Amino acid sequence: MTTPELLEALRAFDTPTLCNALERVAPQRTGYGYTTRPLVCVRPELSPIVGYARTATIRAVQPSQRDASAEREARLAYYASVAVAPHPTITVVEDLDPAPGFGAWWGEVHTHLHQGLGSLGVVTNGSVRDLDQLAEGFQVLAGNVGPSHAFVHPVAWGIPVTVHGMHVRPGDLVHADRHGAVVIPEAVAANLPDAVASIVKSESVLIEASKKSDFDFETLRSLITGRRDH
Repeated sequence: MTTPELLEALRAFDTPTLCNALERVAPQRTGYGYTTRPLVCVRPELSPIVGYARTATIRAVQPSQRDASAEREARLAYYASVAVAPHPTITVVEDLDPAPGFGAWWGEVHTHLHQGLGSLGVVTNGSVRDLDQLAEGFQVLAGNVGPSHAFVHPVAWGIPVTVHGMHVRPGDLVHADRHGAVVIPEAVAANLPDAVASIVKSESVLIEASKKSDFDFETLRSLITGRRDH
């Protein structure tokens, strides 16, 4: 399991920067493992979050086929799966309806409950509501904003899910911010801070050069190729 110190280090970077670093330490991950469609970020001002995935699927167009007692037990089992260690966690919920977001699983009550159970935020293709009453500091990346919960209910939990192109298994390490989310393979997580430092150093050379009055294509070419023609 990733150390608390490493988790804290990863929180210092935005998600695009970590995607860049992953391309360097795990080149095979260049084309997958992250969200590929826009998400509504309810709180873009919040710092990035990093946690272990707690997963579930939901539906909202039709009522649950369980009776009241079975539905209550299903919700309790779902909450139990969210609360399981290790922490912190990020909840990743796939809405299975043909048009995801028909009913919101996320609002005032659920953001507070999930935060109390150790979740830092949610990544979902479903909808969110109660924007002014959400738990303070709880990040929400959702497919859309809507007014009603309709017939929303959990279908399954603790299973692999897919949200906007990102495939997530229970326990995966997930990093998210206003740009989207990415799954971080724990085998390479410890290599990411050094990779970020290397990338920032090389990019800063280009950026600083571009700000100078004598910057031109030849300067750029020499920086990229490492040679200058005379």
